[in-house]
Amino acid sequence: MLIEGAAAPDWSAPDQNGQTISSSDLRGKWIAMWWYPKASTPG
Repeated sequence: MLIEGAAAPDWSAPDQNGQTISSSDLRGKWIAMWWYPKASTPG
């Protein structure tokens, strides 16, 4: 469980182009994450 105000854990995931991006690549920058269940997408 995350604690409010604590640093986020390290993670990595593919971007829209299939390239892997990690939280360490974004350190010091503001980011917004958006995700949704695959079941709610067309196709």
